Amino acid sequence: MPVGARVHLDRAGSSSPNGLSNATAASVTPQRRPVSCRCPVGGAGWIELPQVRSLVVTARIEVRNVSKTFGAVDALAPVDLSVDEGETVTLLGPSGCGKTTLLRMIAGLEGPSSGEIVVNGLAPTEARRHKQIGFVPQSPALLPWRTVEANARLLLDINRSASPVTPSVGVDDLLDEVGLGDFRDAYPHELSGGMQQRVGLVRAFAIDAPILLMDEPFAALDEMTRTDMRHLLGRLCEPLGTTVLFVTHSIPEATFLSDRIAVMSPRPGRVTDIATIDLPHPRTPELEDTDDFFHVTTALRRSLAAGMQR
Repeated sequence: MPVGARVHLDRAGSSSPNGLSNATAASVTPQRRPVSCRCPVGGAGWIELPQVRSLVVTARIEVRNVSKTFGAVDALAPVDLSVDEGETVTLLGPSGCGKTTLLRMIAGLEGPSSGEIVVNGLAPTEARRHKQIGFVPQSPALLPWRTVEANARLLLDINRSASPVTPSVGVDDLLDEVGLGDFRDAYPHELSGGMQQRVGLVRAFAIDAPILLMDEPFAALDEMTRTDMRHLLGRLCEPLGTTVLFVTHSIPEATFLSDRIAVMSPRPGRVTDIATIDLPHPRTPELEDTDDFFHVTTALRRSLAAGMQR
C-alpha cells in the first residue's frame, strides 16, 4: 500500500498494529488538521468563519457497553465506542445490524436496554434539549408550508432559549454555501431530492451544534448527486471542526468523510473492526481518483466481508 494511505484495522478483542487493544484504539484522539477560518463557496468565493464556536462545551460521545433489544429480538450486542472532539466516525455495516438504532440512542430518541451513553457529559436527552446535537435523518422531512429559508431556520425557532446567540455561520451564508441562495423563497415541492437534502443539512448546521448525527442522509439520491453531497458535507465540516457520527452502507462515502470507521457485523450488531483512515485533509473530490483512496476502500471491503462471517 502506498505511503500516506495507512489503514489500521483493529480487530475486536485483538491488538492493533501500534499495540493498542481495540477498546483503547477506539478512544485515541486522532491528529486532526488545523481548523481553517475560511470556507470555499463552490469556487466562487469564501465564507469567513471564526475559529471559536459560540458553544464552549467539548464535543464528545461515549458509548459504554450499550445494547438494545426489541422484545425477543437482540438488535444490538454490547458496544463500546467513543468519538472525540472534531472527529468524524462512520458506522459501516449491512442492513439491520443496528447502525440506526445506535445513532437514535445517541440522539436521545430511544433508550438503551443496557449500558450508558454520555454526550458532552450529559445524558443524550439533555444534550438534545440544549441543542448540542444536530440530527440529519434519511429523509429531510421539510415542512411543505414553509419556504426553504423558513425550513432552514426551523430548529432556531424552536426552544429559542437554547439557540446560539452568535452562530459561527448564519443561515443565509449556509444557504449560499450549499447553492440554494437563489431558492430562499421556494417551497419544498419545487426542489429536487438533492436540494431538499441540502436544506436539511443547513437546518442541522444552523443551530451551531458541536455534534452532528447523520443517518444515511444521501441513501435515496442518485449516485452523482450522492457524490456531490458527500463532497459538500466535507467542505462544510472541515472549517468548523464539527464532531460527526455518520451512518452509511457506502464504502467510498465512509472513506471520504471519516477519520475512523467502525465496521459492524450482522444482527445482533457489534463493532468488529475500527479502521483509522489516514488520508490527508482537507479532503477534496480529486482524492477519490487516487491509488491511496483505492487501497483504503479495498481494505475496508475486506474488513466488512470478514465482519459478515461473525
